[in-house]
Amino acid sequence: MAAKAVIRFAALAAMMIAAAPALAQTNDPNLSQTEIDCLNRGTTAADCIKRDTEDGSGERPGAGPAATGAVFLPALIVDLFPNPVGDGQAPLPTPDPRRDPASGALPPPVPPAGAAAIQAAAAGGPIVSPTDLVAAEPPRAVVGDFVPDEVLVTVDGDAVQQIAASFGLEVRSQRQSQLLGTTLVRFGIPDGRPVGVVLAQLAADGRTLRREPNHIYSLQQAATIVNYAFERIALDSREASGENVRVAVIDTAIDDTNPALSGVIADQFDAMPDVPIEARDHGTSIDGLIAGVGALKGMAPGARIYHARAFEGGKSTMDVILAALDWAAEQDVRIINMSFVGPKNDLLGVACRNARALGIVLVAAAGNNGPKAPYGYPAAFDGVIAVTATDAKDGLMQQANRGAYVFLSAPGVEMVAPSGAGSDVVTGTSFAAAIVTGAVANLLHTAPDRSADWVAKALAATARDLGPKGRDNDFGYGLLDIKAAATAKK
Repeated sequence: MAAKAVIRFAALAAMMIAAAPALAQTNDPNLSQTEIDCLNRGTTAADCIKRDTEDGSGERPGAGPAATGAVFLPALIVDLFPNPVGDGQAPLPTPDPRRDPASGALPPPVPPAGAAAIQAAAAGGPIVSPTDLVAAEPPRAVVGDFVPDEVLVTVDGDAVQQIAASFGLEVRSQRQSQLLGTTLVRFGIPDGRPVGVVLAQLAADGRTLRREPNHIYSLQQAATIVNYAFERIALDSREASGENVRVAVIDTAIDDTNPALSGVIADQFDAMPDVPIEARDHGTSIDGLIAGVGALKGMAPGARIYHARAFEGGKSTMDVILAALDWAAEQDVRIINMSFVGPKNDLLGVACRNARALGIVLVAAAGNNGPKAPYGYPAAFDGVIAVTATDAKDGLMQQANRGAYVFLSAPGVEMVAPSGAGSDVVTGTSFAAAIVTGAVANLLHTAPDRSADWVAKALAATARDLGPKGRDNDFGYGLLDIKAAATAKK
C-alpha cells in the first residue's frame, strides 16, 4: 500500500521503549498543577493555592499514588491525566463540556494566537497549507501516558533555538500547524529532568504559548467473541449513501485489498512513515463500517475516505495525531472520525476547536475503560460528538466510559466488519463512532449546506431516549435515529 505523505513528518521509530518504574518520574519539586496554573496567570503561588484548594490547606484533594510501573508525571501536574483505571476513584470533576441541553447553543470558537489562517478559513477564506516538517530525529513510541523525555510547545516567532538553548532542550521536530495556527515544536529532554519540571520552567517564558506532554493515545477496540446497525439507527440500507462526502479517518493502516474498500479510499497519508506497518485490522474495520461496499456494506457507501495512518500497536503520540489532523483539514473534509482515547491535552483541544470553526463535524469514541474511568479525549472536548456503544437490544456496552461528555449512543457491540483482507466480529466505542460518522455522511449527502452545528443539534434533538429520562451519563442524548435527524428543522 503506497501512502501519500503530504506533510513531511518525522515518524515514530519501530523500537518500543519500556515504561519507566513509577519512582523514576517522581522528583516532585513541590509544585502542584494549581501552582503551575498560577504561574501562567501571574498570581503568587501562596495566594493561588489557598484559593484553589478545597479547604485552604494547600493539599490536593484526591491525588492518590499512581499505578505501579506506570509512566506518569510527578504530582505537580497530576490533574493533566485521568486517574488510573480501576483505582476505585470517582471520575474527575470535569464540568459538562457540552452545549446547554435547553438551548442547544455552542460557545464560539476561540482561535489561538497567530491563527490568522484558521480565522480566514472559518470565514470562508482559503486554507493556508503548513510548511514542511523540519525534524532532527524521529519520535519514539513508548508504553505509558506520555513520552517521558519530550514536551510539545507552541512558539510564535523564530525563538525555537533560543528556547532550546535557554532550557537545555533538543529540537527533535518543528512544523507550522494549520489547526494550531502557530509553530509546534517537539523538544527532547536530554538530561533526565521530569517532564513536569520542564513544563513548569517553560511556563514562565513568554516566548512559549502552550506547553504540553507528548501524550499517548490508544485505539478503542474491545475484545469480544450481526451488522444490525442499519435497523437500530433507522437507516434504510437500500437508500444509504454518502456519495461525494469527504470523510477523514485517523487510525491504523488499512488493507486496501479488502473488497469492502474497493474504490472507497480517495487518498492516504502516513504520519509515521518510518515505522513498519504491522496492524491493518482496526483501520480497515472503521473505513468499512463508514463507507464499505459489497457484502459488507457500510453506513454511507459512496463517501470518499481520506485515511491517515497514525497508529501502530494500538498507540500513537500527540505530535503524530496533530500531523494527521492538519492533513485532514487540508483535504477539505466535512467529517473527521477519531476512534481513539487518551488524556486531556490542550494542543489537541485547540486543534479540535479550530477544526470545528472550519465547519468540520468531529466524531470520537467515548472510550472502553469502564464506568469509573475518567473522561476520554478528544471525545470530551467541546464541539466533539462523543459516541458510546450499544448492542442489538440497545443495551450499553459494559466496558464503555460514562460521564456528562457522552453525547450519543450507536451500535458497537458484536458487529461484523471488514478486517484485514476478510471480516471479523468487532466490539468497541471505536466502531460506534464509525456508525455515527457514516450516518452524518448521509445527512450531508442529502443536504450539503447543513452546518456542523446543525448536525450536532439535530442528532441530539432526535435521538431515541435510553436509560433515565433526558440526557444522562450512560447513553448521552440516546440512540442515534438518522431518519428523524434527516427531517429536523434548521
